[in-house]
Formats: sequence, C-alpha cells, structure tokens
Amino acid sequence: MHVQEWLETVPAVAVYALVGVVIGLESLGIPLPGEIILVSSALLASQHGDIDPVILGACATAGAIVGDSIGYAIGRKGGRPLLAWLGGKFPRHFGEAHIAAAERSFEKWGMWAVFFGRFVALLRIFAGPLAGVLRMPYWKFLIANVFGGILWAGGTTAVIYYVGVVAESWLKRFSWLGLVAAVLIGLTSMIVLKRKARKAAAQQEAAAPEPVPAAD
Repeated sequence: MHVQEWLETVPAVAVYALVGVVIGLESLGIPLPGEIILVSSALLASQHGDIDPVILGACATAGAIVGDSIGYAIGRKGGRPLLAWLGGKFPRHFGEAHIAAAERSFEKWGMWAVFFGRFVALLRIFAGPLAGVLRMPYWKFLIANVFGGILWAGGTTAVIYYVGVVAESWLKRFSWLGLVAAVLIGLTSMIVLKRKARKAAAQQEAAAPEPVPAAD
C-alpha cells in the first residue's frame, strides 16, 4: 500500500506520533524513510482538515532534534567501534566509503555539516552519531541541530502543505490538463535521469584503468 493511502486510514494523533517517531529514529542513526513519511503526511494534511500542519511540523521538528541529540550521545559513548558495528549491520548505509565521505564533510564544514546534513539523506542518518564520535562540542552540535531541524522539518511541512493546497485547487478546475502535464513531466524527468545515468556510467568506464595482463 502507498504510504499516503495508509496514512489516510489512521487518526490524526497517530499520524503526528508516527512522523515524530520515524524522523526521530532516522535522526538517531536508523535508516528509515523519514522524509517520505513527512512529505506524505504534509500532503495528506493539505487534503484533509483533520491533520493540523502546524502540529505536524512541530512533531517532525521535535523528532528531528531529539533523535539527533540521542544519536550524538550514543556516538560519543560508543566511539568508532559503534561505526564498525553499524557497518556490519547496515553495510548499504554505514559502509566504509559512506563513513569516510561523511567524515570528510564533518572535517571540512564542522557544525555546518550537521545543519546542512539535515537536507541530505545520507548525512541525516550520520549527523548525530558521527558528531558524537568525532567529539564535536555539544553546544555547537545543539545549535546546528536545532536550527537545521526547524528549517528542514518545519520548512518541508510548510512547502509541501501549501503546494498540495494550490495543486488540489488547480487540478479541480483543470483535472485532465493537470493529469497530462504530470504524465509529461514525469516521463521527461525519467528520460533525462536515465540519459544522465548512462552518460555517468560511460564516463566511469572510460576513466577506469585497463586490467594488467597476468604474467606468463
């Protein structure tokens, strides 16, 4: 079942709790679809008056801030052995290459990596635990965590909600035009992305060194 269709079957209080818990667990370091849940819930709020977008945004923000703070505490206590353990459990998310990329971001940007990491799926999972592992001063982490959480969670909720309200109003008047436009945009974006993916793969293959023949 689609996420939004499933959300329509549960009461508003459960939606608030679900958004806060899922985003909190994702921020803590567990790879969950927090952004998908938030976007689906905000879109649902734009179509159903039972869900208050302000409460929804507040729950999402609270989950993001609290989850990141718990992740920071766990990372500070667990240290690098924790990252190694997570790499064994979730190699697709906490593999050595992912951890190295996140560490480079933290070394280069410091607390800004926590702030802007909120908007990047990979860093959103890493930000709290990795900041703790790298012993970032908590006051710096807290400032970046709070402002990043408010801007990401609150901003995403507001934007998706108002886009949903405008889109619903527009599609009611031009339903078939909206459907055709949505299909065309979707097809165009899919074709463009596929072409870019093929081009990137071709460039990567061309840049790869040729295998050295084995000696006789």
